[in-house]
Amino acid sequence: MSAPSPFNEVIDLLKAEAEAIAKTASRLRPEEIQRVVTLLSNCKGKVVLLGVGKSGIIAQKIAATMTSSGTAAIYLHPSDALHGGLGIVSAEDVVIMLSNSGETDELRQLVPSLKNRNVPLVAILGNVESTLAERADAVVDASVDQEACPLNLAPTASTTVALAIGDALAMTLMRAKGLTESDFAWNHPAGQIGKRLTLRVADLMHSGARNPTIGLSAAWMEIISTITHYGLGAVNVIDSDGKLAGIITDGDLRRSLQRLGRDVEFANIRCDQLMTPDPVVTTPETLAYDALRLMEDRPSQISVLPVVDGNRLCIGLIRLHDIVRSGL
Repeated sequence: MSAPSPFNEVIDLLKAEAEAIAKTASRLRPEEIQRVVTLLSNCKGKVVLLGVGKSGIIAQKIAATMTSSGTAAIYLHPSDALHGGLGIVSAEDVVIMLSNSGETDELRQLVPSLKNRNVPLVAILGNVESTLAERADAVVDASVDQEACPLNLAPTASTTVALAIGDALAMTLMRAKGLTESDFAWNHPAGQIGKRLTLRVADLMHSGARNPTIGLSAAWMEIISTITHYGLGAVNVIDSDGKLAGIITDGDLRRSLQRLGRDVEFANIRCDQLMTPDPVVTTPETLAYDALRLMEDRPSQISVLPVVDGNRLCIGLIRLHDIVRSGL
């Protein structure tokens, strides 16, 4: 009999791991999960995850997922915990131990100290008849019939199941805590989602000494010099009170020259002949993503927006380029 093709073997192994997760979902008991979720939801401190070897790697990922989704969590290596690291654990915390066998020496050694500190202990285990299962305050059954490993040795299906349980608990806690999209973004300021929900026009606009402005009476050479000096492709036109009267872009200059013809006297050209009066504007408080949509979601796209305050005072300029470069 010929060996399966690499493709078929990969597919079969993926199906084996998916089946292991499905069996776990059908095996878990409501009261067991309710006990775990109650302990975690009532935690006034942080969730401390412990595991050795592959289980330790899974514990690190679960800690990261919980932290990013609204539940403060850390990973503590059991060996470090046994040599002073346990000092970071308090009675207000909840400890989650991950172990396939439920007999991991380092974890068993930690149990008496955790009990002395009155720290609730949740165990995600592949053996619910183990020592850790007996000592834990709540147990989640993460057992598997067989590893995806052809030799049934390498932790594969068992670690996948433990990770899936951790993800499910983290997402259940996120829902229970009412975490919103904005809350999630608050913890992910560098990601695209975070930037869309937190980055504002004020963070990207050209303001103060970098705000390109000219008065209504400015003539041709001043207009050209100002646009050239700031290098932003546009200049805000303001009245004597500093309020926005219009905007002149590079495109406005080209179109105006075409309209005025070759015989125009450049020295006589004034702002009101070139500017776009009452242009589309934004405010510093506006989300940068909303400003982007304002520029793009229109029949004729624009590449710059004047920024005004509540009294229509011109306080800056933001370009499409500035927003795109920010990673939105």
